[in-house]
Amino acid sequence: MSLPDASRRSERSRRAILEATIDLVAELGYEKASIEGIARRAGVGKQTIYRWWPSKGAVVLEALNESLSAVVGFPDTGDIVEDLRVQMTGVSQLFRTELGAVYKGLIAAAQSDPALSRAHVEQLIQPAIVAFRKRLAVAHQRGELRSDIDIQAMIDMLWGALYYRLLLHVTPLETRQVDEVLKIAFEGLR
Repeated sequence: MSLPDASRRSERSRRAILEATIDLVAELGYEKASIEGIARRAGVGKQTIYRWWPSKGAVVLEALNESLSAVVGFPDTGDIVEDLRVQMTGVSQLFRTELGAVYKGLIAAAQSDPALSRAHVEQLIQPAIVAFRKRLAVAHQRGELRSDIDIQAMIDMLWGALYYRLLLHVTPLETRQVDEVLKIAFEGLR
């Protein structure tokens, strides 16, 4: 299967498709949104979408990837806890918007679609982990953290708390949760 020539894409149509995707999935839910509905809302033919993306999941993933990129990076103020607070608060706030609803739909769909699951990890999760590891390396060099920290366990603990609330609805996502998670992580359980 040959890939479409990206240079032939109309940027205006691409933007319209990605915006329509977010709007429609937020409005109807992932399962009820369709390529036909996205095309109609974007003012393009569905063949245009299928020429550029192989599936609804791929369109949603690209739309999310562009929308979420603002919170993937980590600031470097010289204080790892404050930098984590800024980044995690941004993620928490984003999860409470329509993008959070779209993202939940994508995660749900990825549970039964191995290709979408792999693409989700490769395109959204891995870049965030790479950015975190880079910021953590700087923190290690500065002596802000112990050198024997299990980075994957730290990722699981910090962001797992946000995903737990996003996906299971046990309690609402709140900004103060980030402060509590960081306090426990850096001060411990006495």
